[in-house]
Amino acid sequence: MAKEKKQPRPKAETPKGFRDYFGADVTERAEMLSKIAGVYHRYGFEALESSAVETVEALGKFLPDVDRPNEGVFAWQEGDPEGKADWLALRYDLTAPLARVYAQHRNDLPTPYRRYAMGPVWRNEKPGPGRFRQFYQCDADTVGAPSVAADAEICAMLCDALEEVGIQRGDYVVRVNNRKVLEGVLETMGVEDDATRDAVLRTIDKFDKVGEAGVRELLGKGRLDASGAYIDGVGLGDDQAEPVIAFLTSKGEDADTTLANLQSAVGDSLKGADGIAELRQIAGLLAAQGYGPDRIVIDPSVVRGLGYYTGPVFEAELTFEIKDEKGRPRQFGSVAGGGRYDDLVKRFTGQAVPATGVSIGVDRLLAALRETGKSGDSARGPVVVTVMDRDRMADYQSMVAELRQAGIRAEVYLGNPKNFGNQLKYADRRQAPAAIIAGSDEFDKGIVQIKDLILGAEIAADATLEEWKERPSQFEAPREDMVARVKEIVDRYS
Repeated sequence: MAKEKKQPRPKAETPKGFRDYFGADVTERAEMLSKIAGVYHRYGFEALESSAVETVEALGKFLPDVDRPNEGVFAWQEGDPEGKADWLALRYDLTAPLARVYAQHRNDLPTPYRRYAMGPVWRNEKPGPGRFRQFYQCDADTVGAPSVAADAEICAMLCDALEEVGIQRGDYVVRVNNRKVLEGVLETMGVEDDATRDAVLRTIDKFDKVGEAGVRELLGKGRLDASGAYIDGVGLGDDQAEPVIAFLTSKGEDADTTLANLQSAVGDSLKGADGIAELRQIAGLLAAQGYGPDRIVIDPSVVRGLGYYTGPVFEAELTFEIKDEKGRPRQFGSVAGGGRYDDLVKRFTGQAVPATGVSIGVDRLLAALRETGKSGDSARGPVVVTVMDRDRMADYQSMVAELRQAGIRAEVYLGNPKNFGNQLKYADRRQAPAAIIAGSDEFDKGIVQIKDLILGAEIAADATLEEWKERPSQFEAPREDMVARVKEIVDRYS
C-alpha cells in the first residue's frame, strides 16, 4: 500500500507587498488619526465608513496610472454558472467609493455633503521598498460645493491637521495649483488631439524628476534616461513647447508675481484666465483666515494628478531634512495631496457634481512624526502586576482592577510565575513603566513594592553606585497608596 504523502506545512510569512502591524504601530496610527479626525470634525465634516469591496464598474478607470479597470486592483467575479455575475474588487482609494455613496444616497444627504473617511486601501501593484499593496488613507471631501471657498477650506484644514499631529509651522508648506491654468497652456500651444494632450500631460508630470531641461527634451525629440535607454519625445517644436516651460517655471517671490507669470503663460486663453482667477480668490480667502505664504503658496510646479483633477490641486510637503539610505540629506517630501474633481460623480448620475478633497498618506505622515521625535518613543506598555504567590491570584486581580478603574493601563502576569526574573523581563519587553511586586510578606504588612522600570533601566545603563543609592528605582508603599504612587510614575513618562 502506497505511503500517504504528508501535506506540507504552510509557510508562516506575509504575502509579498503586505505587512503586519503590532501594538505600538497600531496605537500610534490610531492616536494620529484621532487627532486628525478631531480637526475634521471641528470643521463640520461627518465620518463615513463605506464598504471595502466595490464593483469594478463602480471603481471605473480612475485608478491613477492604470488604463484598465481590472488592472491594479484585487478583483474577482462572483460565482455564477452563466458568468453574468458582477466583478468585485477591493477599493484602491477612498474617493471612488465616495462618488458611489453620494450617487446612491444623494436624496438623503445634505448638499453640500462634507465627509471624512479613514481606512485601508489595496493596490495590486508590484511591491518594492516602502511600497505596499495595503496601506491606510485619511480623506476629507466636500461634494456639491462649486465655490473655490471649499478648496480654500480644505487647504486651511490640512494645515490645521498637520499642526495638530505635531508638524510645526515652518516644517511644511501646502502648495496650490490649478488644472484650468494648464488647460489654458494647452490651448495656447494649439494642442487639440487627445493623444498629444495626454503625452504632454505625462511629460509635465515628470517635471519633478527630470527638471526643466528634461521636460524640454521630452516635449521635443526625446532624451536618454538614467539607464541609457532612449525615451521618444512628443515631437513639439521649441515655440510650441515654450508655454509649458513658462507654466512650470512661473513661481515668483510672492503670489502676485506668480499669478502674473502664469497670465503670460496662458496668453489669451479664457479657461486659463479662469484658473488664475480661482487661484487669486483662494489666496485671498486663505489670507483672510490668517493662512499666509508661510503655510500655503501658489506653486505651478504642483503637477501630479493634473490628469485627474478638474480645477485647483494642492499638495502638502514637509520641508525639513532627513537622511536617505545612503546618509545623504534630502527633504522629507509630500505627505498629502488633493484637488477638485467635478466629473467623478457624473459617471453615476450623468450630471456634473462639484467635489473637492484631500488625502493624507498615513504611513508617510507617521514616518515623518517619528523623524521629528513626535512619535515612536512614547508608546508605553501596561503596568505589570507580578505574581509571587499563585494562590493569591484574587488579590493580584483586585490590584489590577483598581489600577484600571483609575484609568491606568495594567495587566496581571499570566505566564508561569515560577521564575520571577522572567516576569520582569516580560515587563521590560512590554515597555511597562512600572511593576507591582507583592508576596506573602508584603500582604502581611499591607504594603506593595513598586519598581520604576524606566528609571531602573536608566540607572543600570550609566549610573554610579552612589547615584544608584540616591535614586532607588524600587520602593515600598502602603497598599492603599498603590494607585496614587503608580500614577505618579505613569504621568512622569507620558
